Amino acid sequence: MNASLGSAAVVLGLLASIAGVITLAVGLTRQRPNLLRAGRSYTWLILIGAVLATLAMQRALIFHDFSLTFVADNSSRSTPLLYRITGMWSALEGSILLWTLILAGYIAAVAYKYRDRVEDPLVGWATLVTYVVSGFFFLLMVTSANPFKTISGAVPTNGPGPNPLLQNTPLVAFHPPMLYLGFVGFTIPFAFALASLITGRVGEGWLLETRRWTLFAWGFLSIGIILGAWWSYQVLGWGGFWAWDPVENASFLPWITATAYLHSVMVQERRGMLRLWNLSLLLATFSLTILGTFLTRSGVLQSVHSFTTSAIGPMILAFFGVVVAVGVGLIAWRGDRLRSPGAIDSPVSREGAFLANNMLFGAFAFVVLLGTVFPLFTQAINGNTISVGEPYFDRMTLPIVVALLFLMAVAPILPWRKASGELLRKRIQWPLTFAVAVLVGCVAFGVRGLDPLLIFGLGAFAAGSAGRQLVLASRRQGWRGLVGRANGGMIVHIGIVVIAVAFAGSHAFGHQTQQTISPGQTISFAGHKVTYLGEATVQTPTHQAEEARVRIDGGSKVFTPAISEYSGGGAAVATPAISTTPIDDVYITLNDPPTKAGGPVTLGVIVQPLIMWLWLGGGILALGTLLAAWPGRRRRPIDPVSAPVPDSTTHAAAFGPKAKSGNGKSGNGKSGNGDGKPTEPVEVPAGAGL
Repeated sequence: MNASLGSAAVVLGLLASIAGVITLAVGLTRQRPNLLRAGRSYTWLILIGAVLATLAMQRALIFHDFSLTFVADNSSRSTPLLYRITGMWSALEGSILLWTLILAGYIAAVAYKYRDRVEDPLVGWATLVTYVVSGFFFLLMVTSANPFKTISGAVPTNGPGPNPLLQNTPLVAFHPPMLYLGFVGFTIPFAFALASLITGRVGEGWLLETRRWTLFAWGFLSIGIILGAWWSYQVLGWGGFWAWDPVENASFLPWITATAYLHSVMVQERRGMLRLWNLSLLLATFSLTILGTFLTRSGVLQSVHSFTTSAIGPMILAFFGVVVAVGVGLIAWRGDRLRSPGAIDSPVSREGAFLANNMLFGAFAFVVLLGTVFPLFTQAINGNTISVGEPYFDRMTLPIVVALLFLMAVAPILPWRKASGELLRKRIQWPLTFAVAVLVGCVAFGVRGLDPLLIFGLGAFAAGSAGRQLVLASRRQGWRGLVGRANGGMIVHIGIVVIAVAFAGSHAFGHQTQQTISPGQTISFAGHKVTYLGEATVQTPTHQAEEARVRIDGGSKVFTPAISEYSGGGAAVATPAISTTPIDDVYITLNDPPTKAGGPVTLGVIVQPLIMWLWLGGGILALGTLLAAWPGRRRRPIDPVSAPVPDSTTHAAAFGPKAKSGNGKSGNGKSGNGDGKPTEPVEVPAGAGL
């Protein structure tokens, strides 16, 4: 029953996607509003197909339907309920089903959001593009990634269960779905970008349709990456949280380009510039999600995160090629309309800083992409297998990160268009003072090393700049000074700074050792004491664990690093024990259990400073993303930022007693020139006292 229901639901979703594409294509090309309205209805059939297929798979996993090959390979009767549910995305076919379910949800959200604009060609073409993408993923499930394939012959009575690494932490229920919400969410701004190119509406209006969708997708992806780092740290037993693994890089690449877009889109809205940049960034972001899907699910890269080799790889790679070709072709077609009406007046301006920001993010993405795919090219050309590891990424990305931190500090205090020296001195005073104070404090407390001091100092500079903006906004607007895109973005900046400082501190000042120790003995290492109390064996329905009982720094709590063997087989899994404080983490692993009762064990001890702040920084980032999506109060543009604040007489002389901004409505961030086109808006100089 599960196989029949699931297969029928997948076919329903595929047919609905195809029918929706045809209906909308005819309606748009022949300007038939009735077909545009009819095309929207296929959204709900796609959603029904995805939901029914998911319910069928969950029913099969929860109630042990081992007639499905997917269930027989990835579940067992002893698997706890949580890991039976999450088993759907523990292997290739189920992960594609989750992707399709989330995509169907996004398509339905778009249909509901724009229910009053069904006949708008921009919305129609965007919906058509989403149908094409959903049709591709349904096609994958019909062909090479069928999650409802049944076993031929005798049906097994049990299975091996999920991979041990996927059933020893509840994070499996959160990390992959968050990543998918981010990856799949970029389909919507990509669809509107293509729609704007197809319709020729490449001005600033389409940005309003994509900005918040991109922000939410970026926020989900950010949380997913942080949760993945936490999972790696808590589970894998190596004491780290980011290794520049190819599949980690595959999730990081679209994050980089989406971050660049969220910054440069403000330049297009305010000045009508960077149109080509923004379209290219959206197309690159979606293309990189497809490339990441290929790297993760084709088996071409060896990674702890990747799935096994499958026939799905060529199809995804072909789809990636089509996406890139269509995007580049449309940009070339509309190239004459993508020229910006304005130009950068001065490099020392906010738009100048955002342009530099784009260049740095582009270089960042290129460095990461090159290091990720270079082994593939080398193997394809001469058959040699090589790896590009942490030294390359650390050496190549550090200068970019330093430059980005500097721009994070400088950009918020720069005005639009042009800055005067006096204005910059006023705005830079407090952030720079804070940075110097932090540097002096770091040196006084014994911090040494150029790289960490540089990161700490620039991080303090950037945090001071963001804090200054929040203080000024709160003075003017009260609690609303913490919400809105600009103010929420400053909180995101603070979260990024906290993450960067924690990352730098843990990499520069971490210590590790491995020692063999007998019961009752104590290890003294890096200012901490680890006492081994003895061993214990723990038996559960799913696994058997050999535990070492240790006490850290004489505390009352007993920590239990362990090595676990799961009933389904596979390699033993090391589970660390971690003592966390705001200053540092003491990370204990059981490397070798005792060979006899009461015998010695080999413990790994890693002392990592500031790790707690990495997770707190992720929480601040998530909060800032939420606040940035909250509608904020928009400032009315008045005089050039390089000029002093005008009095009412000067303002009236310049704009007239009844001057209005934008289209006559206060607070839209643009000033009108009478023909419906925005003039170059500017910002009120903020900074008296700061």
